[in-house]
Amino acid sequence: MPYAIITTDRADAGELRQQVRAEHLAYLDAHKQKLLAAGAKIADDGSGGSGSILLVDTDDRAEAEAFIANDPFALAGLFQSIEVVRWRKAFFAGENLL
Repeated sequence: MPYAIITTDRADAGELRQQVRAEHLAYLDAHKQKLLAAGAKIADDGSGGSGSILLVDTDDRAEAEAFIANDPFALAGLFQSIEVVRWRKAFFAGENLL
């Protein structure tokens, strides 16, 4: 069963997010085989970035925690909070998996 990782950026971290973004995206690309989905939390108008939601395909909490701990955003101190929770993949890609 995968893990969902939900992060929230520090309030003053907009510039830091932009500075580290390319390195963060390269990290995600290098580990894309472990990602079911990933993306930024954004405003309703599509602007900004205030955190991230990542669905990591692993049954190992330690692996999910290590994944986010080694993300360049985390290493740069971007996040105010990180939540790692089990996620039941019940409906996915238009398919009922239950």
